[in-house]
This record gives sequence, C-alpha cells and structure tokens, in this order.
Amino acid sequence: MKQIRSIRGMNDILPNETPVWQYVEQQVKQLLESYGYSEIRMPVVEQTSLFERSIGEVTDIVEKEMYTFPDRKGDSMTLRPEGTAGCVRAANQHGLLNQAQRLWYTGAMFRYERPQKGRQRQFHQVGVECFAIDSPDIDAEMIFMTERLWRQLGVDAHVRLELNSIGSLEARAKYRDTLIEFLGERRNELDEDSQRRLESNPLRILDSKDENTRQLLEAAPKLLDYLDDDSRQHFEQLRLLLDSAGITYTVNPRLVRGLDYYNKTVFEWITESLGAQGTICGGGRYDGLVEQLGGKPTAAVGFAMGLERLVLLVAECREQTMIKQHPDIYFVASGEQAEIVSRTIAESLRDQMPTLKMVMHCGGGSFKSQMKKANKSGASYALIIGDQEVEDNTVGFKPLRNEEGSQQQGEQQAIAVADLGEFLQKYI
Repeated sequence: MKQIRSIRGMNDILPNETPVWQYVEQQVKQLLESYGYSEIRMPVVEQTSLFERSIGEVTDIVEKEMYTFPDRKGDSMTLRPEGTAGCVRAANQHGLLNQAQRLWYTGAMFRYERPQKGRQRQFHQVGVECFAIDSPDIDAEMIFMTERLWRQLGVDAHVRLELNSIGSLEARAKYRDTLIEFLGERRNELDEDSQRRLESNPLRILDSKDENTRQLLEAAPKLLDYLDDDSRQHFEQLRLLLDSAGITYTVNPRLVRGLDYYNKTVFEWITESLGAQGTICGGGRYDGLVEQLGGKPTAAVGFAMGLERLVLLVAECREQTMIKQHPDIYFVASGEQAEIVSRTIAESLRDQMPTLKMVMHCGGGSFKSQMKKANKSGASYALIIGDQEVEDNTVGFKPLRNEEGSQQQGEQQAIAVADLGEFLQKYI
C-alpha cells in the first residue's frame, strides 16, 4: 500500500531535534514566570469571525492564509493563525480584565503559505500579552524581556531591534489620506499587491517586500510626522526608557506589522543569521482590540515569537554541547540475577535523584554488545552489574566520555550499592 506522509508544511519534530526545542521552551517559561506572567491555554479552533474582526478582513492572513471550514452545523470555524485574538477573547469571556493581567501562551498556529526555512504551515509561537496598563513602561518591559531572552539563549549578537509608532486611529486616518494621494499619483509604479491595497489597506504597502515599491516609498510622507501628541509623547518616553537601559534599536518609519489591530508602539527583532532577513519576534500595542471584540475599552500590549526560527537560530549560533541531549547513565546488566537486581537498584536511584537521566538496557545480549549500545547512547557513564557484583553487593561505575563529551573510556570502580546514590551525586 502507498505510504502515508505528513502534509506539506506540517512537519514532524524528531527526537534528535527536540532537545533544542525543550531547551528554548524551558528558558522562555522560566523568564516569563520570573517577570510575573501566568500561562493561559486557548483552543486551537475558534469562530472565523474572531479573526476577521481582529486581524482585519483586508489582510493577507484573512484573505489568503487561514484554514477555514464549516463544522457539522454549518458554522464557520478557523484553525488559529495567531494567538492574540484568542487570548483577548478568553480574557474577556472569563472576566480577567477587571485588573492588570500579564499572560503568556504557547502552541501551534496555522497559515496556508509557502513553506520555507523557519516558516511552516503549522508553526509554533510563544505569545505574551498584558492588559489594563496604558503607560510606556509596560511596552519597555516587553522589550526588556525579549532582550534578556536573547542573552540567555546566547543569540543576542545575531538579532537587532526595529521600533516605530503608528499612532492613534485618528492620526493614521489623516496619514492614510496623504499616503493615498502620494501613491495614487504613482500607481503604475506599484507592484500588483500594493495597487490592490491602495484603497483597501494602504498602510500595509509600507511593509511591501517588492524592491521597486520600497524604493518608491523612500520619498513617501512619514507616519511619524503625523502622530498625535499622546502617541508622540508615549513614543518619546518609551525611547527614553530603552536608552537609559542601554537597549540598542533603530527607528524604522515603515514598520507597521501585518495585523490591523495595532496602535502606537510596534517593534520587531530581526536576524540575518538564517540566510534572508527574518523576524523572530514582533509585537506592539493594541489598545482598541478588547473593545472591538465586545469588551470594555482596555489598554493592551504584547508580542509573539516564532519558535521554528528561534530554534534554528539557537542551533546555528550556540554550542550544541551546551544543550544536553544524552542520558547521564546507561545501566548494563549481564546475567539473569543481575537483570533482576539492576531494576531494583535503578528504581532506588530514581527515588534519590529525580532528575537523573538513566537508560536501562533491555533485550538481553552479551556484555560486549551492551557496552557498544552504552557508548552509542551518548551516556556519560555506565553502571555495570554482573554475577560477581550481585554477590559482592556492588555496582561497577565506568566513565564513557571526557569533559568535552568525546568518547574516552575511564577506569571502572566498584561502588557499594548502599553508597551508590550519594556517589553519583558528585558526578551528575
């Protein structure tokens, strides 16, 4: 029969890849909890109208990329293409917005786009959202957190920060008219997508990847020149906070992000270390979204980071020996009685050392074949028990690797079973 394969753009993450994923996820979780953020978990499937109302109907995501389908009652459902809208829906539905909330989530998102390195149709994001704080210090906290994460992951030299303010809805409406007038006179010079957006969503043209359009935009009016006083003051205070903390950034007047719900602050962390320029984290303020989705007016700010690209960046830029992928111990047992006794010893060790990574040999075989498997496993040490060790109530302890992680057999020593847990804690 024909072999069934995974769907294009929906990839398996294999055992040799998951240690880096686990390392990144653990670092993210620890960091966010240290800043006082609590985890929230939302459904993968939501009503389609949630994303149409939040992201914007005239966006690439809603127009081209969503996985949308009718359920058995004929209601339109969508696999979530991003997490902010679902988080707002959940926080509003469950009454979480009567006070300041710091929330984070992680999980799979879905967009029908061309698969490429670090960008898949099923991809994984970490999202961070804060509600009911309208001052620029919380915008700065979002950037402080991400900057600290890059340092913890060892990729800070490979990312740069771009920053902008897109102002209030009223300021953008004034700028929109000016931009349409400027681009309308040059319509024939725009790429096809930008021509289509000229009436429907002209600000998205600022984010065009077409080189001719980008050159044309160099002479276009700048959104920063049309900011309202509140947005301008908010942006100046944010920059002051970043400057005082020594955060390096570039103000990019064309940065608008790809979702309609943003206002005031927008930012992106960008890397060139994965080939073509790519965003690994982006976010900003979206003060109108809660009300837009049926809640009370609520200030909000957040960001999302794509785990595929971040994992690739960590794997590319960091020593892999820093991310432990192998067991601590491989337990070899030769002989019928030794196999029985080894299980009892192993379970006792797990009680004493809950974080111990230990592989028990299963399936029998000669002592020589078991030691080959111990070496192949990548374990740092082997525990060895045979008939003589059972009789002496000892276990053999044998180093398999040097400090650099290369294979290098050490001298075997006999350790009394009663002392084994305390002995191993010196090494592991």
